[in-house]
Amino acid sequence: MPKPDARGPARVIARALALLLCLVLWPVSAAAQAPTTRDAPQIGVATMQPGDVFFERFGHNALIVDDPAEPEPLSYNFGFFDPSEPDFVSRFIRGDMRYMLAALPFADDLAYYRDVGRGVSIQWLDLDPAQARALAAALAENAKPENAHYRYDYFTDNCSTRVRDAIDTALGGALRSQLQGRSRGNSYRGDAVRLASLAPWMWLGFDIGLGPAADRPNALWDDAFVPMRLADALREARNVDGRPLVSSEQVIVPHTQAPEPVERPRLLWPWLLAGLVLGAGTLVAGRAAPRALAAAALPFWTLAALLGGVMLFLWLGTAHGFAWRNQNLLLFNPLCLLLLPGGWRLARGRAPGRVFGWALGALVLCGVVAVFLHWLPVLPQRNAAWLSLLMPVHVALWFALRKRGSH
Repeated sequence: MPKPDARGPARVIARALALLLCLVLWPVSAAAQAPTTRDAPQIGVATMQPGDVFFERFGHNALIVDDPAEPEPLSYNFGFFDPSEPDFVSRFIRGDMRYMLAALPFADDLAYYRDVGRGVSIQWLDLDPAQARALAAALAENAKPENAHYRYDYFTDNCSTRVRDAIDTALGGALRSQLQGRSRGNSYRGDAVRLASLAPWMWLGFDIGLGPAADRPNALWDDAFVPMRLADALREARNVDGRPLVSSEQVIVPHTQAPEPVERPRLLWPWLLAGLVLGAGTLVAGRAAPRALAAAALPFWTLAALLGGVMLFLWLGTAHGFAWRNQNLLLFNPLCLLLLPGGWRLARGRAPGRVFGWALGALVLCGVVAVFLHWLPVLPQRNAAWLSLLMPVHVALWFALRKRGSH
């Protein structure tokens, strides 16, 4: 019989110890071989819901960088400006606003929204470690004082479009390629008027003051000037390898203020009905009490002339490009200034003069031009509501008062 091998049990024990050692050391070895994933920062997009104050009506957003090497997550916020700058007001009027990127602890940025009840949610992005590091480094470089300022444009270069552009750069242009060729038919005017609707003076300013450039249908890329629109687009976007760009989404602060206004089609018939009623009343008053009608028209002509003067200044004297070539100038017409002396004389029972009659006719002619321009396919302006309201009034004033201006 062969002799028993005394090394057999020792070999078994050695193999067992080796296996146990492999099981213990494997997680450490795997972590050592893959530091790029664990050490990469996590990038999120924080979206803040609209607030009650007029300048908060459009919401806000920021990029969040949660870097394991940092003590706390940082918020990169493109929405800061300095109202104490000596030329702040003049730059604002000229359309040459300066905003800046600020990096601050996310907890500090969040405190205000929690205090006022503006909802905040975060979309965490599923980025490769290299993409995340590149985005974090670009934001840190951009936040340096010498790089932080930028020329603000309400629609095309604001706090939300800067967030969009930073993500697109990290993806090598993949975000823009997904959003540029798609549209839901929104426009700059539509979103501006919708979000400002809770402040009537604000939505009137946008609707009257914006020109035809604000009415072109936007791609989803352009819609991202609204933070909530950008959040919607990110939910559908994908990284360069096809996986969803947003890995998770969480609500950080519940929203307790008024909700974002919903999209509704704009009905023209109430505007036209109001215009026809005002026009009919003007004709009746012109026959029964022309002096009273002239007195009532003076504030209307004064307001129209002032609004027209502002629109003309925005076009010819500022960099507010979306207010240029505003066809509402033909309705809120600076020519109304020519009606004020004659209207005052007519209200006092005197002849208004020939200039008064000519100016009335010129206003109606300008309104006809406005209607014609509205139906042209080239750069149409969505001002049908104002045409429906004001054209019957201008025509009725011409019919009611034109003969008196010919004497």
